[in-house]
Amino acid sequence: MEMDLSTIVLLAVFGFIAAFIDSTVGGGGLISLPALLGLGMPPYLALGTNKLAGTISSATSSYTFIKNGKFDKKLMLILFPVSLIGAYFGAKTVLFVPQEFLKFLVVIMMALIFVYTLFNKRFGQDSNYKGLTKFTLGIGIPFTFLIGFYDGFFGPGTGSFFVFLMVLLFGYDFVIAAGNGRILNLASNISALFVFTMEGKVVFMTGLIMGIAMLLGANLGAKMAIKTGVRYVRPLFLIVSITLIVKMVYELIFTA
Repeated sequence: MEMDLSTIVLLAVFGFIAAFIDSTVGGGGLISLPALLGLGMPPYLALGTNKLAGTISSATSSYTFIKNGKFDKKLMLILFPVSLIGAYFGAKTVLFVPQEFLKFLVVIMMALIFVYTLFNKRFGQDSNYKGLTKFTLGIGIPFTFLIGFYDGFFGPGTGSFFVFLMVLLFGYDFVIAAGNGRILNLASNISALFVFTMEGKVVFMTGLIMGIAMLLGANLGAKMAIKTGVRYVRPLFLIVSITLIVKMVYELIFTA
């Protein structure tokens, strides 16, 4: 992959847009990963390089949410290492197992999330958080592990899954859910990046160029989410969800 001026500009543009979206509801991989593949990068190198850029993005947006107090510290101390461990095993697995069998399951899950959110008008509008319980943690810990595993293994939609889990199970509004989701996504990105780096699957110059643009996009996206609140996050969540569904259905039908 030649790093001429046009390539650098494309990486920066796609990285900025991906991070702007990803910083709120996830789904940035819908843009950044295809961009790397479209520029001629082999799949495993694209996955690893995207994790480097994504780690920069999620670290930036996580910092913004944390600085503004839009997260749950107690819950993150519990779930952060769970996401970290899940992504480690997911990234280890992806190097040996084809990804195709996951796509159909993910499409079904995203479709259910989209329909539920679309027709439940009050979903994520107000905070219904009543504290941590054995029940919520008993469900939240294994689901966080599975989502982290999925991010290390494949990735698209991870942030959306985390946000949905935070709203549906714990009762946070969309903004706090977005903050928690970014922090958990940071954990899974760090872990997966470590594995891909150890396996030599990261092109650092490309990842850093995209990552710098992502830093700017993530900072702006997170600030907009905090400033505008649920009225911005909920529709963006729906748009990203349906986009992911359409993209993956297309891939299942036409690239199988």
